[in-house]
Amino acid sequence: MIAVGIVDDDPMVRTGLRFILAEDPSLEVAWQAGDGAAALAELEATPVDVLLLDIRMPGMDGLATLEALAGRAPRPKVIVLTTFSTDDYVVRALRLGADGFLLKDADPARLTDAVRRVHAGEPSLSPEVTNTLIQVAVDKPAVDPEAAAAYARLTAREREVAVLMADGLTNAQIGTRLGVSMASVKAHLSTIFAKLGVDNRVSAAMRVRAAGG
Repeated sequence: MIAVGIVDDDPMVRTGLRFILAEDPSLEVAWQAGDGAAALAELEATPVDVLLLDIRMPGMDGLATLEALAGRAPRPKVIVLTTFSTDDYVVRALRLGADGFLLKDADPARLTDAVRRVHAGEPSLSPEVTNTLIQVAVDKPAVDPEAAAAYARLTAREREVAVLMADGLTNAQIGTRLGVSMASVKAHLSTIFAKLGVDNRVSAAMRVRAAGG
């Protein structure tokens, strides 16, 4: 059972999300909160596996909540839910460690699939968000020196794994492509995350792309 926390200032949105998640027997809504501060308090009392987090909320908003979650152990996986797909929101949220990013009008099946995917360690981005990131990459092609320096610390094999991960391949697909076991892929990813200074696949992929990988 995957425990989920819902953070949104709109009670109707929270109720709708709870009903959608209740349709999947593998998911359980542990609690709901109206802003980031309330969510952090709930997390202290009842940790969850995945957090559905609104960006725009009065008080402590989604971006501030992501900042507060940095370094927390254990840290839940975070899917940002919003009505906006502007590049500023997307890039800032992903750089702060969001594991997924979906628009609130996403199909219910996409939402439940996203929860399962991020819980399994895979990123989940809506098509609109993916298009936004592609446009950002096109508009800002320059290599980030800091990211490049971190990327340079990777071994040749780690770079192969990192690039395939940044291309969106799953662990199983990476293992098949490189002819290595799933355990080896996971071990490489753990080392890659540490060397790049990130804690999830989405942030790692952005770091690799910023380095020109």
